[in-house]
Amino acid sequence: AALGEAWALRVVYDDLAPRVMGYLRARGAREPEDLTSEVFLARDILASPQSPHSNVVIKALNVFLQDDLDADLERTLVENFQNEAVAIDRVRHPNIISRLGHGTARDLKGTVFHYLVLEYLAGGDLQMMMRRERISLQTAINYIEQICAGLGHAHRHGIIHRDIKPQNILLTADHSTAKIADFGVARFSIADSPITRVGTNIYAPPEHSPLTAGRLGAERLTPAADIYSLAKTAYTLLTGETPRAFANEVIDAMPESIRDEEWASELTRVIARATSDSPGERHQSVEEFWGDLAGVRDTAADGEYSTLVRTKAAIPQPHVSRGYTPIAPAMPQFKPTGDLPPPVYTRPAYMPPVQVAGAAAGVEQNKVREPIAVPVNQKPRKSRLRRLTVFAVSVILFTGALYGMASYIRGRGFIPDVGSYFRQDNAVASTDIYLRPSPNTDNEPIGLVTKNSKVKIVNSRDNWYQVDVVEQGRVRPVAANAKRGWINGKYLEFTSN
Repeated sequence: AALGEAWALRVVYDDLAPRVMGYLRARGAREPEDLTSEVFLARDILASPQSPHSNVVIKALNVFLQDDLDADLERTLVENFQNEAVAIDRVRHPNIISRLGHGTARDLKGTVFHYLVLEYLAGGDLQMMMRRERISLQTAINYIEQICAGLGHAHRHGIIHRDIKPQNILLTADHSTAKIADFGVARFSIADSPITRVGTNIYAPPEHSPLTAGRLGAERLTPAADIYSLAKTAYTLLTGETPRAFANEVIDAMPESIRDEEWASELTRVIARATSDSPGERHQSVEEFWGDLAGVRDTAADGEYSTLVRTKAAIPQPHVSRGYTPIAPAMPQFKPTGDLPPPVYTRPAYMPPVQVAGAAAGVEQNKVREPIAVPVNQKPRKSRLRRLTVFAVSVILFTGALYGMASYIRGRGFIPDVGSYFRQDNAVASTDIYLRPSPNTDNEPIGLVTKNSKVKIVNSRDNWYQVDVVEQGRVRPVAANAKRGWINGKYLEFTSN
């Protein structure tokens, strides 16, 4: 439903792409293999007005933007595009962009393309935000924690992003939630296969930076590659300056604007270790990096965590935005255009004659080269077809009206999400947290879920989840403890069945 309003943008892109490619070739630039994707902002006309996903992003794969396309290259591009969807689904997390759907279609020119539907984050990216304003230390630490939470989750599921930078960190409209985007060059596993040169020069580590091509031997790719980029992103957020002067080098000094801050020396120590040339000398996990930032975090906190006490080595906590669900849509199975069935075109059996200007009075000329006569007994058939069409349209409109009304009422919170009662999602409590009788804190707790408790999600509303306590993390501190209640999603680590 969202594709219809995106075609106007395609026309602009189709006109612009050849000029961009000509500019790159004229300057001897290497043509990137991923210059086949087009990104559109679209509106889902079937979504409820209250839905957080009424606006979506469509990432379309147009393999025909490559001038020298062959069957093998097309198959590789399609597989890479599908792998991006697989990677996003595998690391589904509150601080990683979510895939909402997929499909294959033809544009107005008849060109076949595949597309992914992603959530739209109206707050823009961190780089754009920092150009507009200088963010506070507390806000920067909050964003770094969310990035660490999402990136650590990806590493635990065998995904290495390889292009962490402020431009790939998107924000919700209220700027409260940060999400990692663009898994187009992600590596699926920690393997010994040759490392391709990808990433942005000033954020990419030496082991796969485009600037070091040919200077370093093949190395084993590890999460330390992402930690290098994460550290330089943290430097940008905390100092307000990009690490352009430290491209492919260790960051061993802070800019003059923050050298007098009490946390500057501590930040320099942590960033210098994380940006070491040798992957083995860096932090080996996101959690280790986050724990090493404890000194800077304590300065930033200043009483921020008044309701929850955390230790210096606490794991980074996710932030759940409205509309997030841990359930991924069906997995796409894209095929090269040569493997798709041919399009089915239909035309009317008879084209009525058209009056041609300048023709003799009473003489009509038919524009159809081979007109087909309609038998007399076909009229009743047309009448039946017309009645059937009217009936079908009426049913569709009535069904759509009911669906829209139900979606609107459900979006207002009057009707619970019935489907959620049949979900079998599991989670683990990341800390001790009270069970609530309703999805808010304006009530008395009915029980306690201890850290590392196993729970099963039976319902959800906004950022709250109704859970059944399957197993407590430790001996319950009270004799009477409810087994079902509501927990805020920020204290849950979601796991698959």
